[in-house]
Amino acid sequence: MEQHYPFSLPPLPYAYDALLPQIDEKTLHFHHDKHFAAYVDNLNKLLADQPEYQSWSLEQLCRDWCQLPDDIRQSVRNSAGGVYNHDLYFKTMAPAPASVPSGDLAGAVTRDFGDLQALKDALKTAALGVFGSGWAWLVSDREGRLSVQKTANQDTPLPLCPLLTCDVWEHAYYLQYQNRRAEYFENWWQLVDWPQLSETYRLRRSTLPRCPHD
Repeated sequence: MEQHYPFSLPPLPYAYDALLPQIDEKTLHFHHDKHFAAYVDNLNKLLADQPEYQSWSLEQLCRDWCQLPDDIRQSVRNSAGGVYNHDLYFKTMAPAPASVPSGDLAGAVTRDFGDLQALKDALKTAALGVFGSGWAWLVSDREGRLSVQKTANQDTPLPLCPLLTCDVWEHAYYLQYQNRRAEYFENWWQLVDWPQLSETYRLRRSTLPRCPHD
């Protein structure tokens, strides 16, 4: 997607039926084509008459929203976060068979959590512990240390480097799972694209101190 204004909705990285049975087609259509698209549209509308901020990257809008004018500050915070978070969410799932971390990321998981099950448990605790709407995250600091974070609404964990996020807004799962957030998390976990995340972590380690979104 474009990383500065005007932003555009990236296509879903897989077919709408590719994540079955964990996430169904109806959920993906509504989540990607309606909710994600609305955040992109709203962000562009907010910046349309703000030329001094049109060169800001998506990451900068999310990280430095407090520097924006009062009349757009909170709306840009919400919309930019919605674009950033959804982009990462859809990019880090894959229809391939369940996988595990490899390389540097595998070593970091062992070092910082003990094993992959402990990471899963920590991330699930965060996802179920979000009151209302929000996100659970696996993040890296600039030295490559991993931790689990949670954010409310459309906030991001920046300036930490997000690797993986689970969307626990109800629109991410309610059509299929109703109020069964724990079941949704278990099935989402099966879709995590660990080969991609392992490569992302390797690249970020090699380009420190910068931690780009993609």
